[in-house]
Formats: sequence, C-alpha cells, structure tokens
Amino acid sequence: MSDENDLSGDDERDDATFSMFAEEEAAPGSGGPSYQVLARKYRPKLFSDLIGQEAMVRTMRNAFELNRIAHAFMLTGVRGVGKTTTARLLARAFNYEGEDHPGPSLKLDPPGEHCKAIMESRHPDVLELDAASRTGVADMRDLLDGVRYSPQSARYKVYIIDEVHMLSTASFNALLKTLEEPPPHVKFIFATTEIRKVPVTVLSRCQRFDLKRLDTGELAAHLGKIAGREGAKISEEGITLIARAAEGSVRDGLSILDQAVVQGLDGGEISGAAVRDMLGLGDRLRLLDAFEYAVTGKASEAVGEITDQIQIGADPLILMKDLLEIAADVATVQAMGDNYVLPGPSDWTTRTRQIADSVTPAQAQRNWQILLSGYRDTQSAPEADVALRMVILRLVTSASLPSPEDAARLISQGGGGSSDNGASGRGRGGKEDPNVVPVGGSPGARLSKFEDVLDLLEKEREPVLWGEAKAYIRPSVFADGTISCDLKDGAPVDLLRRLTDFLEIATGHEWDVSTKRGETPGETISEREDRLKRERIDAVKSDTDVAAAINAIPGLTILDVRGSDTLEQPPVEDNVVPLRVANQRKG
Repeated sequence: MSDENDLSGDDERDDATFSMFAEEEAAPGSGGPSYQVLARKYRPKLFSDLIGQEAMVRTMRNAFELNRIAHAFMLTGVRGVGKTTTARLLARAFNYEGEDHPGPSLKLDPPGEHCKAIMESRHPDVLELDAASRTGVADMRDLLDGVRYSPQSARYKVYIIDEVHMLSTASFNALLKTLEEPPPHVKFIFATTEIRKVPVTVLSRCQRFDLKRLDTGELAAHLGKIAGREGAKISEEGITLIARAAEGSVRDGLSILDQAVVQGLDGGEISGAAVRDMLGLGDRLRLLDAFEYAVTGKASEAVGEITDQIQIGADPLILMKDLLEIAADVATVQAMGDNYVLPGPSDWTTRTRQIADSVTPAQAQRNWQILLSGYRDTQSAPEADVALRMVILRLVTSASLPSPEDAARLISQGGGGSSDNGASGRGRGGKEDPNVVPVGGSPGARLSKFEDVLDLLEKEREPVLWGEAKAYIRPSVFADGTISCDLKDGAPVDLLRRLTDFLEIATGHEWDVSTKRGETPGETISEREDRLKRERIDAVKSDTDVAAAINAIPGLTILDVRGSDTLEQPPVEDNVVPLRVANQRKG
C-alpha cells in the first residue's frame, strides 16, 4: 500500500498557525492589502485544518489509500461547520496533480496544479451550484447535459450542489439515473443542512458524512489561537462566551470574534462584560442568582434580577436559553456528581453544585420542563420580556409545591397530613412546609378519570387548554399520573406537552401523557357528547307521538333531548324541557 496519502505530518501541525493563513488580498486601486474577514482568512486549506471532523477525515483517508473512492458524497451538518469547504477540498483531492503524486490524494501540501483555481471557485471542471436558486427540473437537465463530456483539464469533472434539499421532486428524479450509473469521469458532492428532506433514493446512492457541531471547549480553544494570531487580547471568559454564542458553528464563532476584536482599540484586554454587552447577553452569575431565587420561591428577588438584565440590554430569548442551560447543568450534576465537568469559572461550579444539592432530582426535572415550555411561550409571545417574567413566576410557584417524591408519598398514605417522613411538602434544602398543597386541591387529591382533568382545567381557569383537551384528546388508558391517548386530526402539536406541564404543576407529581400505538382508541369528550346526543334524539324519534309530530310539521328538527330518560313531562316548576324542537321552515 502506498504511503503517498499519509497525513501524519499534517496532523501534527498547529491547525491555527500554519496552512489556514491566506495572503491578504490587495484592495482594488490601492497598493496595500484589503481587510479579509476572519471567516474567510482562516478557511481551512488542508484536511488537517478541519477541526472537530477527525472521523470524517480518517474515513476519507482510508478510502483514498485503498482507491475505493465513491462517485457521490453527501455532506450534512449545521451551518458553519465546513460543508462547502470540505466539498472544495474533496474536489482538490480528486484532481490533485503534484510532482510526486500521480493520482488522487488527500495530502494537498504543497498545492497542486488545480488547487488554487478550485479554492477560488473558478475552475472550469468544478461546478458549484446553489440549489436554493436553481430548483427547477430544467436547471437540473441543463446541468446533466454536460455530464457526458470529459473534463477540460482536470482528472474529474466535479459537481458541488449546496443546499441540495431545496431541489424539487422532479429535479431529484432527473438526477437519480445519473447517480445510478455515472460516467467514470464525474464526481458529485452534495451539501445540506436538512438531510431529512433529501429523498432516500438519493441518499442510498451517496456516501454520507455528518460534520459534527463543535463543543464549546474545542471551539473556544480554536478561537483563542486565532485571537492570538490577530494580536487581540480577549479574556478567557470572553472567548468562552463567543464560543457558546456560536452554538458549535466555526463560521459563526469567527464572525463574532471579528466583531469582538474591534472592542479593544485601546490595546487592553477585552473583558467578558464587553463581550456580553456586545452580544446582548446577561451576566451569567447574576442569572444564576435569578435561577436560585426562583427555585427557592423568592419571587421579588428573582423578578428583580431578570428585570435588571433586560434593562441593560440582554435579549429575553438568550436569557431563557441560559436558564435552560443552568437547569440542565443542575440535573446533570445530580446524576453524575464530580464526574461532570461544568464549563466556566470555579465560583460558577460551586454555586451550581449548591443549587443541585438544594432540590430533588424530580424537582430539577420539573424546573427544566417549566423553562422548556416557557421558552416556546416566549418565542411566540407579543412581549418577550413579559413572557420571561411570567416564566420566572411559574418557577417560583412551582417551588412552593411539594416535591414529586413527597406528593407520591402523600398519595400512598391516602392524603394524610404532615408526617415524620416529610409528606407535608418541602422547601429549599428539604425543609418541611406544612402549608404547601397542590394547586388542584388537597395534598391527597387524586384524578380518577379524564373528566377530572377537564374539571381541574376549568377550575384553574385554563379555557384554551380545556377546549383543546376536550376536542382533540381520545383517552384510552387513564390512571393518576398516566394518560395514554390518541389525538384527533388537527390537534395542536404541543397539546400533550402543555397538558403535562399543567398537570405536574397542578398536582405536584410527575405525569406521563403520551400517545400509545396498539391500543383501542377512545373518543374525545366532545365526540362522546355528540354521540350520546344523537342516541337520545334517535331514541326519542322512535316514540309514536314524536314521529307523528315530525311527519305532520314539515321542517321540524329535534335539536336536543334533556332531562328524564322517559318522555314524561316534568313539573313546570322544575323548568326542565325534556324535548326541545325547532321548526326550521321559513315564514
């Protein structure tokens, strides 16, 4: 086996200090170089520069060494992880021609004959297309007409189609035959952020590579190296905030870093506070304060902290995401203990572990569910800051409920009062609070049927959820804590999630509300009421006198049957009409 594709030398180099540094382009009409944004300046030039994608590079290296190179590749991943860059690197590898490399090679240093033109998107045999702007079948047929012609100068004709999921169904169908039996001189490289929208018939004809999102630590280290190269002094906290805001996207991280670098015009260090202010982030330690206040029932302090954060320019949705991250950290610390390494300074780690010790695992899960539901509400609310404030108050209210564990003990004891084992409900740190009761009733209250859920919704003044539950949910199995059901067509996608959130807060214990396959579907309450109404009307119609009245009066319609199951007229003073009819004849 040839070792011409060995990348061991590339792998050992500093991925932020060698090949990734392009020459700055000269500004038109000037003798000096123009400024290049960091996302372009540090675009990878070698496969070893693709940070975080080692698995993909290893697989491709083996394929090239064994000369088992596929004719079509599918690159998928979130924005900014390197899909288009990888496609161009592959095009270079297919067509690499160096002095000591007679065939395709992943070792692209020094650059080959075609490398510069390919990376600048101007090589005649490497065609880059954006499927978002050329979705029609006519465009695809024009493209495929050129497939049968040999490349002009390179070894392979390479087609790079970005956002391939945007192609129409007809375009995909036109592409299938060529993908099934491609000419030997053609390679296809597809890139997409929506892999689920690509037909399986196309996927099955491609080698798929999932480019992973970078974790915060890995991206922060990469950005720190680049900041050093640029002569920028950014604090460790600032770099971490940038990496977290990038959400795993290298391109987004470089764009934010570009923005942050100009904050340090005086040559001093760019602090975490400056980065937070630039990004509209809240002070994370103060946000941790707000979370702790909320989960321990201190409404005024919690709302005050959140209000202060918004007033200094923090985005409510970003605050919600940070609160979700805190809730997840608390639950994970409880599960993993010291094995879970928290991102951030030591005081952040200490505070998070203290909060984790003050709540039960079930309470931690309930806090997460409340925040997750609140995040969706905040996204759709007319005023995001108001919605965030209400979510915080929902956390505060939840803190006054007994923990799910205590509620379960109450139920098992038949709803008795406080006892030595803590069934009275607990506040922060497990302290007993005899005044805590579930919102929906007494501490031992149970829901025995689905109608009890509707009654609770009505009592707690939840008219929208009450109406949706009545109209769309078909319960098949019901027990206190469990609802197995089917959903009628047209049901809101988040109906079961919102009902679960309500029940857990209202009853003080966990609920499993879900759809189950293989069970006999029931009826919605509305469907059952309509059926019973029809049965009553059909039963009344069988009465001889009623049938005679219907036949004698054209247009007579029975609207409803109320009162006694018999046809006997009740006393007038009872004000009950057993049969209500209407004559719909006009005039």
